[in-house]
Amino acid sequence: MKKIFLLIIPIILFSCSKIKPSQENSKEENLLHQKARAFRNAKNSDSAFYYYTLAKDEYIKNNDSLRTGQCLINMAIIETNKGDFYGSIETSVEANKFLINVKDSITRRDLAASFNNMGIASAFMYNYDEAINFYKEAIHHAISTNIKRTYYNNIAVSLLSKKDSKQALQYLRDAILITDPKDYSRALNNFAKAKFMENKNYNPLPEYYKALEIRQKDKNTEGLNSSYSTLSDYFKEKDKNKSLFFAQKMLETATMVKNPEDKLQALNKLIELDPNNISKYFKTYQSLNDSLIISRSRAKNQFAYFRYGIEKEKAENLSLKADVIQRENHILQQYFLVALLALALIIIIVSYRKRQKRLKQENELKIKDNQLKLSKKVHDVVANGIYQVITKIENQENIDKNEMLDELEFVYEKSRDISYEKIDLKEDEEDFSKKISKLIATFKNETVNTYVAGNDETIWKDVKPSSQEEVYQIIRELLVNMKKHSQADRVVLKFERINNFITIHYTDNGVGISGELIYKNGLTSTGSRIDSIGGEITFDTKTEKGLKINISFPVS
Repeated sequence: MKKIFLLIIPIILFSCSKIKPSQENSKEENLLHQKARAFRNAKNSDSAFYYYTLAKDEYIKNNDSLRTGQCLINMAIIETNKGDFYGSIETSVEANKFLINVKDSITRRDLAASFNNMGIASAFMYNYDEAINFYKEAIHHAISTNIKRTYYNNIAVSLLSKKDSKQALQYLRDAILITDPKDYSRALNNFAKAKFMENKNYNPLPEYYKALEIRQKDKNTEGLNSSYSTLSDYFKEKDKNKSLFFAQKMLETATMVKNPEDKLQALNKLIELDPNNISKYFKTYQSLNDSLIISRSRAKNQFAYFRYGIEKEKAENLSLKADVIQRENHILQQYFLVALLALALIIIIVSYRKRQKRLKQENELKIKDNQLKLSKKVHDVVANGIYQVITKIENQENIDKNEMLDELEFVYEKSRDISYEKIDLKEDEEDFSKKISKLIATFKNETVNTYVAGNDETIWKDVKPSSQEEVYQIIRELLVNMKKHSQADRVVLKFERINNFITIHYTDNGVGISGELIYKNGLTSTGSRIDSIGGEITFDTKTEKGLKINISFPVS
């Protein structure tokens, strides 16, 4: 399939030499360019590439951008023919940088040739989407209808490779209008193939044979191989003998014109179609494939060597000039050194001031952070503690004065600990589940009923004391908010432990939360506590009445 692309390369090569340059670049071709073309026409691509490289460098010196781009395009096409597809695309990209005057018809023509070459190289690497984009760019810059139709055909071939026959047919309806017999036979063959791919009941043979007849008449050997390949594929499931016949014809023609790509394709078909000669064909295929890989690798290295050798010569010449310039610039270098030292000093001073400013900002942030932590402790320990005592006094008829004093003294001691930043290392000996139950029971009174489910000792097994303290403060904050704001008369807390996650379901039948959540001190503190234990909190505010909150966190 890929040989179809290569048929347009000679068109590009010859078209670049037949049309005179535009007035903007009306300088004569240099002798190196003429020598490169002579080697190219003689099919000596290695020497052609070398002299195109030299000619390109001369044009760059003379500011002849058009001819520089033309030399690079020819170099890129040679790289494509030799199998250096990545190198070819890079060279075409370099060529496009010199073809900047898009108002000039010759520049547009050469840009179209360059983009088309990039499409061909991409298609060889099976990057069909990139190839299609490059072909579209080629169409955009093309200056003749016939060459556009050639590019339409190339897009269609890539689409057929992607099994997109429907879209391929759209391009082939334009491509089939081309007048040149060689291009027409190619488009006709692809047109029939696309129609058959789209509709398996369609008979493409009349068009296949017509394309073959045109190619035989014009002695178009490359095109013949395309027809033989198509016919062999068509008869593969219909008539093995005919399929084998056309595969053998393809091998004969590829051998005659010394086309290794076509020969490999033909051998691949024969290995499938001729079981009696598999060993012979496979050995030939393997040998040819290895030879082709070596040849392509050698070509890549050779092109790199050409570039390196020329660049090395240029570097040696520049080195001689640099010695002279170096002597002349010795004094300038001294001035530069002084200026550099002054600049370094300025940078040091500026950096020092920035560092001092950054340290100051960090200290301010630390102070703010400490203030926030202190505020959080005061809210959780003092405010909520006192509110809990108040709630007990409100909800209990027979109040034990000594018990209340003990609790107030406990809050007082906690507040003193905060002021001294004292860490309480004493573990609470009371079972945590009982502690939670007592906390919830504190908020039960004549108007508010509290219910607890699932709060047993196994729920809190392996939960760290620090996490228990955070959970205690979270639940207390929820109950304090309920007491202050919700007007609820029924509060339910359900505890669940699934695998290593504990989930707390809080539900009340109060007024709920209307609109968006507003994160005041208490809610902000609750959120930060949940974050500290790696948990999540979810508010369900869409219930008809009341509030639902789900809190989940890992055990460790």
